[in-house]
Amino acid sequence: MDMFRASTLMACGPDIICHKSATPGQAYVTVKAGDKVTLGWNTWPATHKGPVIDYLASCNGDCTTVDKTKLNFVKLDAGGWLSGSNPGTFATDTLIASNFSWTATIPADLKAGNYVLRHEIIALHAAANPNGAQAYPQCVNLQVTGGGSTTISGGESAEKFYTPTDPGILFNIYTSFSSYSIPGPAVTKLRKARRHAREFLEGIWRA
Repeated sequence: MDMFRASTLMACGPDIICHKSATPGQAYVTVKAGDKVTLGWNTWPATHKGPVIDYLASCNGDCTTVDKTKLNFVKLDAGGWLSGSNPGTFATDTLIASNFSWTATIPADLKAGNYVLRHEIIALHAAANPNGAQAYPQCVNLQVTGGGSTTISGGESAEKFYTPTDPGILFNIYTSFSSYSIPGPAVTKLRKARRHAREFLEGIWRA
């Protein structure tokens, strides 16, 4: 998934789901339930500080033809503010220090099947202004093997994750602060072999 693309602004309909004009990837990355997958960016500006968030949705069939507006995502994991202020240290700094990569763990008990992993960075450098936060979502098709009987229940469309006035969306990093609320729903408790997902490129949804 080595890429850096122009941002998708908040509250802009289906483009917030898997990026602007994204269409389904035509391949899968095969992973075992419990595996760690590494997602890489070709670069990330140090000034674009903010949270890094992973979501997961079941395709209930073939991800290569799924209607993205029908995907109901749950939050798999998230990293946000770490320390300091004005502007402080955020999960994006960890991503940069990790050679522009981020690791997500597929729940060990997840039922085998086809899923979309939605990986997103929200840049807060202009978030002091309404509609200033910038979302950079990317989606990857996963074919999960092994696992158990745990299925994804609930969830919601990525179009409903955020509003322009959420505390973690409308937020001034260039001031003194001592906390930060990661936007979106709470992390879902679904509930480890490390797998480097170089083959993610073919599974990525394209603009």
